[in-house]
Amino acid sequence: MNTAGLSPVDLVFLSISIFTIVYWLTAMACVVAFRDRPPAATQSWLPVTVLKPLRGDDGHLYENLRSFCVQDYPTYEVIFGVRDGRDPAVAVVERLMREIPDIDLRLVVDERTVGTNPKINNVANLVGHAKHDALILADSDMRVTPDYLRAVVAPLEDPAVGLVTCLYYGVAPRGLASKLGAMFINEWFFPAALMSTRIGPLRHAFGATIGCRRETLRAIGGIEAVADQLADDYMLGWLASQRGLRVVLAPFIVENLVAERDLRTLFFHELRWARTLRTLRPLSYFCSFLTYGIPLSLLWIAVSGPARLAGAALVVHTGLRCAGRIVLSRSIGRPASWSHMWLIPVRDLASCVLGVLSFLGHSVRWDGEHFRVRSDGRLEPEAGAAGPAQLAGRVESTLY
Repeated sequence: MNTAGLSPVDLVFLSISIFTIVYWLTAMACVVAFRDRPPAATQSWLPVTVLKPLRGDDGHLYENLRSFCVQDYPTYEVIFGVRDGRDPAVAVVERLMREIPDIDLRLVVDERTVGTNPKINNVANLVGHAKHDALILADSDMRVTPDYLRAVVAPLEDPAVGLVTCLYYGVAPRGLASKLGAMFINEWFFPAALMSTRIGPLRHAFGATIGCRRETLRAIGGIEAVADQLADDYMLGWLASQRGLRVVLAPFIVENLVAERDLRTLFFHELRWARTLRTLRPLSYFCSFLTYGIPLSLLWIAVSGPARLAGAALVVHTGLRCAGRIVLSRSIGRPASWSHMWLIPVRDLASCVLGVLSFLGHSVRWDGEHFRVRSDGRLEPEAGAAGPAQLAGRVESTLY
């Protein structure tokens, strides 16, 4: 390629564009390689306790929870927890207990508080009720197949393994907001997470699944060790790795029901997620802007005008993102919807804007309370009510 006639700005954008192309080609190769990973063989069938902290019912809770209750596994129990006996999730759990009486299902109602993280307050009240030493924590918006426990528990038979975690893919049950949310999970988070495991050892976990032995939890200071952390799943993996234990990515993909009903709810949910990553890994998160080939190509066109090279970059990046969508869908056994390909540029532009906004505030709203996120990821209560100027910097979450 002859670059002699290019301006310095064009050379910068061209270099970024080449990097982005290499990134997405490598990411697609990682997705295909992960699809072909064989499952670990289970030898001892460790008895396991599944911990399910709950808050609210988004309309999909019954099917989500039921999937964890009908596992092809010999000995397991599922403990559900709420902090308020009037929570709508209680009725769902009671229905499951009536319908599946041969499985050990229990409900714990406890408002005890151990820190500022609402979900971990709930989890801390469940751990003491667990019968078994193998523990699995999974968010309430996840859905699994009957071979889930076999895939997750098998790596825990190795004493060098401290934590087991799973990737997840988004399923959109309704509307535009739900589709955009699922696209972000599937087409940006999923390949990015796989890329990070190729660059270095996994040192964090994902909320879709966190499996460990009770002794590992004691070694890191109990679940209370992350009671003040915004990214509790991330920190559990980091604490285990700091003690010389491995964090293993199980060859199992959990289904995440993306139930956002409107764009405003999706915006605040994703902004919270973006601020979490920006706080914990500011440099790598900043570098992630280089993966947004479509917004960068549009910026190139805006700066240099409709030059042939900038336009070609836009076409190439759009084609790569469409190809990536097809590769991922086939890798997880899901048909790609061609009718929603037009959303890809919209999704990438929205993600880029959210990334910028993540650097412009430190406040979050969780479980009806306002917090400020410190530089080490800890939450601290934020005094005072939210005024109009602060609303854009706050993030709201109602489900764990």
